[in-house]
Amino acid sequence: MPGVLADFSNALAETVAALDKSTVRVEGRERLPATGIVWSADGAILTAHHVVEQDENIGVGLPDGQTASARLVGRDPTTDLALLQLSSAPAGTLAAARWASPDALRVGNVVLALGRPGHTVMATFGIISALGKPWRTPAGGQVDRYLQTDIVMYPGFSGGPLVSATGEVIGLNSSALLRGASVAIPGPTIKQVIESLQTHGRVRRGYLGIGAQPVRLPANLAQQLGQETGLLLVSVEPESPAEQGGLMLGDTIVSIAGQKVRGLDELMGTLGGEQVGQPTAVAIVRAGALAERMVTIGEHK
Repeated sequence: MPGVLADFSNALAETVAALDKSTVRVEGRERLPATGIVWSADGAILTAHHVVEQDENIGVGLPDGQTASARLVGRDPTTDLALLQLSSAPAGTLAAARWASPDALRVGNVVLALGRPGHTVMATFGIISALGKPWRTPAGGQVDRYLQTDIVMYPGFSGGPLVSATGEVIGLNSSALLRGASVAIPGPTIKQVIESLQTHGRVRRGYLGIGAQPVRLPANLAQQLGQETGLLLVSVEPESPAEQGGLMLGDTIVSIAGQKVRGLDELMGTLGGEQVGQPTAVAIVRAGALAERMVTIGEHK
């Protein structure tokens, strides 16, 4: 038994050492530095949005002890992700993290959380405590999979990697997405956000210009549509995409682009960046009858 425990202990230490060049310090706020993950060896650094309180004069502490300056490429507050780019990085200093899909994870799997709020890598240890389906963050961001751990998030660990037992990064740790829970943003969500930040400097999201609340549909329409609720328009902004597309106060949206809309979460889910600028079919209930309007989705600023 002592040999098994020693082997396990040494394996954890080797995993931490292997990720040393993929874990950096992020100096993006006045008091407490945080952690970042090396996205690519040319100096693209992934971190948490909430730890980057300034857009300029951002420092990144490298594994060799040096500090390099970085610029903010873009950020997405809804998924608590930010992308930095180093002005320069000495050859061989950084190594891009190896990512793995979270699909094979199970509740109870062992994981490590790494941080570098100081000059050396720190680590803490725990298990996957909850796994779920895709979910929407309180800020409205769409995340591919709910991933919660029982890991204690020490100060400065936000933005650092969550690491599987095989030594691959499976997510970015955040202490800001869900109060009272240690949640990690999984790799597939990160990849989508990073691609958008690199291309646009932001994550594009659709915009209708409406205020809405869920309401129950009449029984005959609920049976016909296969849904019990829709979204009643309680306000329509002047000259908004909704008004220009013919939507009116009192209309009830039941689907957008063929996707059912039963609540505000589903409305947000239909307004992805790919919809921006596209004429989109919006099915409504008006005066008790079904109708359809073509609305060109705007971009949320």
